[in-house]
Amino acid sequence: MKPIYLGCIADDFTGATDLANNLVRAGMRVVQTIGVPDGPLDAEVDAVVVALKSRTVAPSDAVAQSLDALAWLQAQGAQQIYFKYCSTFDSTAQGNIGPVTEALMDALKTDFTIATSAFPDNGRTVFKGHLFVGEVLLNESGMQNHPLTPMTDPNLVRVMQAQTRRKVGLIDHKAVAQGEAAIRARIDALRAQGIGVAIVDAVSNDDLLRLGPALKAMPLITAGSGVAIGLPANFGLAPSPQASRLPPATGLQAVVSGSCSVATNKQVAHFIAAGRPAFEVDPLRLAAGDDVAAAALAWAAPLLASGPVLVYSTAEPGAVKSVQAQLGVEAAGEMVERCIATIARGLVERGVRQLIVAGGETSGACVQALCITQMQIGPQIDPGVPWCHAVTAGAGLHLTLKSGNFGTDDFFTKAFTVLA
Repeated sequence: MKPIYLGCIADDFTGATDLANNLVRAGMRVVQTIGVPDGPLDAEVDAVVVALKSRTVAPSDAVAQSLDALAWLQAQGAQQIYFKYCSTFDSTAQGNIGPVTEALMDALKTDFTIATSAFPDNGRTVFKGHLFVGEVLLNESGMQNHPLTPMTDPNLVRVMQAQTRRKVGLIDHKAVAQGEAAIRARIDALRAQGIGVAIVDAVSNDDLLRLGPALKAMPLITAGSGVAIGLPANFGLAPSPQASRLPPATGLQAVVSGSCSVATNKQVAHFIAAGRPAFEVDPLRLAAGDDVAAAALAWAAPLLASGPVLVYSTAEPGAVKSVQAQLGVEAAGEMVERCIATIARGLVERGVRQLIVAGGETSGACVQALCITQMQIGPQIDPGVPWCHAVTAGAGLHLTLKSGNFGTDDFFTKAFTVLA
């Protein structure tokens, strides 16, 4: 079996499919594994994305998981390593982006890497080191209200410096605009100054495509998914429809949503306004001991034959904070995740073969509940969100894991049309 070109480590499951989607669109055949596999890779692919659930765990746990993934990818012959995090740079002053980056640099014996969460197709741009979401700075985008990783500073140089002992610098838009030679020269200058990590400006796909060739010899790349569009060409690959082909879709359709992001709130509202059936998971009922999963599955059973149903715990920031105040942040999140994962498994047992899961933590819980270990990456629905195909309990399942912040308002209905 030939070695893989690119070995990727993603800090959550939706982020992994986001990255895999961009690699597939650029011509790579990609498999996503759920966690670190127990044995060698058994597929002929160009890239592997190892999906971890490490974004919000303790930094030491995130480091340990990431190093395990690195060791496995190196055993598969990965020529370059890519650490993928969220396009909104989700982290706290304690990590986990900085600590994982440092651990991977140490393991790979490299003294320099880049960091950027730019993903222009999804409105994430970096200018003078500051991250914008659409037309506003990160800390004005709604991410300042994130229940686990509130982002209150848009300056990525400052955010990264708080998490790492290495000096953090900037490859600004002027260098990026001049292309590969200027980017390489800027990297050399930063290394001479003792800089170990450089945030990179990018406001367009053209910027990312100019950046790609400059990263060809870099042992470790850290970024959101946007940088991926400029990497396959470094290995002589070009876009091809064969890279995203999946088996034909069959079976019933459903959506489960645990994300409380602005985008997902709009998607839930759109689905309900379109007259489709929806069941709300109430965390306070869960805390009171009610079997909400059984109630949701009983509600869904007679409706599935008539089209997609939605089960959601999505809520506005004020409602989320109220529940967290009563139940605790971690307890509330874990309780809802377990419930929605149980519901997802029950829906598949009842014949659902096309399943949308919204939210990074929710996606991780659902994939683990379904005992999925590997997914083939297929066509894009919206930037950063592809359909995938997996096998669970001996049956094929088309699955999309949607990051909370991604997708148009009509995503939940549009996705099934794309698959058809």
